[in-house]
Amino acid sequence: MTRAAVLSDDMWARIEPLLPPLKGAMGKPMRPHRPLVEGAIYRYRTGVAWRDLPAEFGPWQTVWKRHHRFSLDGTWDRVLSALQSAADADGDIDWRVSVDSTVSRVHQHGATAARSLLKPTSHTGGSVELQGS
Repeated sequence: MTRAAVLSDDMWARIEPLLPPLKGAMGKPMRPHRPLVEGAIYRYRTGVAWRDLPAEFGPWQTVWKRHHRFSLDGTWDRVLSALQSAADADGDIDWRVSVDSTVSRVHQHGATAARSLLKPTSHTGGSVELQGS
């Protein structure tokens, strides 16, 4: 997968103004946002580990740090709300929701998970359920 297949120029034009400036009051300018944002998108699309990001996105540590910083400072939340607002204004979002009421049975070992909190372990490593009268 190449960088060109991650974000089109039109998509980037919508996202770029919502990101923080590259140069702060002091220090050298940061790496450009685009390859790092595309690296994070690539990582989530493919499911690869951060360390397995292709070199074309830059050092994986830098991609992770920028993604983490944007998560903490609310940048991704602002980008999402702005893009959703624009798509809603254009009529591109269908807000209908489908709710599935399927019931799934829990595996037999997961069915008693809450009981293990009643009394800590016995000598066998398992939990002992207290019997009430």
